[in-house]
Amino acid sequence: MRVLVVGAGAVGGYFGGRLLQAGRDVTFLVRPGRAEQIRKNGFAVRVADQRPAELAVRAIVSEQIEAPYDLVLVSCKAYDLESAMDGFAPAVGPQTTILPLLNGLRHLDLLSERFGASQVLGGQCLISATLDERGHAVLLGPAATLTFGELNGASSKRTDAIATTMQDAGFAAQASNTILLEMWEKWVLLATFAGMTCLMRGAVGDIVAAGATGLTEALLEECRQIAASQDQMIRPDVLQRIRGLLTGAGSKATASMLRDVERGTRIEADHVLGDLLHRQSVSSPSLLGIAYLHLKTYEARRVREGSPSAGA
Repeated sequence: MRVLVVGAGAVGGYFGGRLLQAGRDVTFLVRPGRAEQIRKNGFAVRVADQRPAELAVRAIVSEQIEAPYDLVLVSCKAYDLESAMDGFAPAVGPQTTILPLLNGLRHLDLLSERFGASQVLGGQCLISATLDERGHAVLLGPAATLTFGELNGASSKRTDAIATTMQDAGFAAQASNTILLEMWEKWVLLATFAGMTCLMRGAVGDIVAAGATGLTEALLEECRQIAASQDQMIRPDVLQRIRGLLTGAGSKATASMLRDVERGTRIEADHVLGDLLHRQSVSSPSLLGIAYLHLKTYEARRVREGSPSAGA
């Protein structure tokens, strides 16, 4: 299976790098600046504090795509999807499968409108990773998982083929017959996590220490109700696990969106909070709305201050 990984950031770099390390046919589609960085510094994947695995990476730009690929693994930020689709369009043929690993669900509609719903799978990943000073992918957490499946819940030959390709590649990969629900469950987790840590400007444990656990519980319930209004019932055991992650005393966990805010970089406010808020059946004041407007204020300030790529 010929795999094109769109983006060589922390997520795409790690999963694509592990596939390459396992001997799979992997090419990275990157922007010219990233291609130059890889040419200069090479590329590696590693677990934090361990020796990196240097890899011979094939990194190309859009103009170098010569033929369709079997699998296009989309790992860009949600706000870059429109330009990314233009870039990888020459890699999509009639038999190409597109597997996105973006936050939220809006991207499913955009990809389906551009390439056809039949070519798009659902997908999600659980990973804590970053790029180091050389642009190499570093896994920060104990493990990385990638789940994918047909949006209608059916099994298929292509999901079986992808599962085989990802087998024994250094991360947990699994085909799922409930991928849409799992994507909603991750969305509820992420919206609550990002919304609270950004709004309160602190880690989970800081929020607990401040006595604000009740606000976390209230935001989680808002997000759960929105999912339920879309006929996506968060499973009780999953909800309990989410609650535990977001109310742990002493936890130093923060959403990556908070880290982006603290760095002054672009954020996925519209995709993680805004789109979820848009799906709310009743328009009324809410914690989700306040958290979203808090982040939109941050974005407005970036534009006013002329931050790089503020409006791009």
